[in-house]
Amino acid sequence: MDGSHEIDSRTLTDDANAAVTYHNPLDNVEDLAHHFFKRCLAADITPYVVTKKTVFKWQEGFWAIMKRVFDEHYKAKYLEAGILQRTGNELQHLISDAATMQIIRWNGGGFGMAAHNYDGDMLTDEVAQMHRSPGFITSNLIGKASDGRMIKEYEASHGTVADLYHMHLRGEETSFNPLGMVEAVISSIEHAATLDTTNQDAMNQYATSLRQVMHRRFVVGQGTRDMQGPSGLTTEAFVDCVADRLHRVLNDMPRFPKEEVVMTKPDRKARRNYNVDEELVKKMFDKYDENKDGSISFAEFEEMILDLDLAPHKLD
Repeated sequence: MDGSHEIDSRTLTDDANAAVTYHNPLDNVEDLAHHFFKRCLAADITPYVVTKKTVFKWQEGFWAIMKRVFDEHYKAKYLEAGILQRTGNELQHLISDAATMQIIRWNGGGFGMAAHNYDGDMLTDEVAQMHRSPGFITSNLIGKASDGRMIKEYEASHGTVADLYHMHLRGEETSFNPLGMVEAVISSIEHAATLDTTNQDAMNQYATSLRQVMHRRFVVGQGTRDMQGPSGLTTEAFVDCVADRLHRVLNDMPRFPKEEVVMTKPDRKARRNYNVDEELVKKMFDKYDENKDGSISFAEFEEMILDLDLAPHKLD
């Protein structure tokens, strides 16, 4: 034999079948455990491990490794920080069904969950939908190179919004936040800065500034409609708004070259209440563009505002 093992064999006699093979190596769970518990400890949040091990018995090993790493390396630090108060001072396991209910019930935040890919997709999508938009969810995938160097991959979990992409391709208006995608890019920049430290400070400052500017747009009412409501900006207008503000922020930082700040405003046509008859506007323009040169001179403009009774009057 070649060293492989036959796990299961059976004869399928039903008229319709679906045969699924799932290989889930556990040799990388220890690295995941260290990464997860370090992040929760640094953020001062309660860790939970989520599996469906009551049905999928092979997930028992995932929980066992997570529990061992936690007890040996992190439990004392968590107890000292007072982080485990809500879980009876122990690392708590949640069946995935219970985890979905807990997320709905909890409203104070302050928790992290380690889970298999499918459960992770389900839980993060639930959190996103409860906050009105799946657009701000980012997946962080980690691994380790043969030399021990940490490998990180970031992606936006936007598979559920393919319909909006098709709307965009048809030229239709969309208003969906790109937070997940931009956060993935920001995290990639930050990780790249740890691998090549040549411009580490500038890269980290750029990433931090972009994150702060982008999040601030929603606080001040300049977000997209999926999270901001009807008064929000379109996707494109939001990107322009963030770019303009980021340009001004970076221009004030000494390590970035000074450039002329170009002020931009979101296109009025992007507003939901935009209801201008553009054909009539064009007819009005043509009426006062007497020499038909595509522009209106001062004399033509003066005639127009007099005709429309819009000219300001002198004060006595």
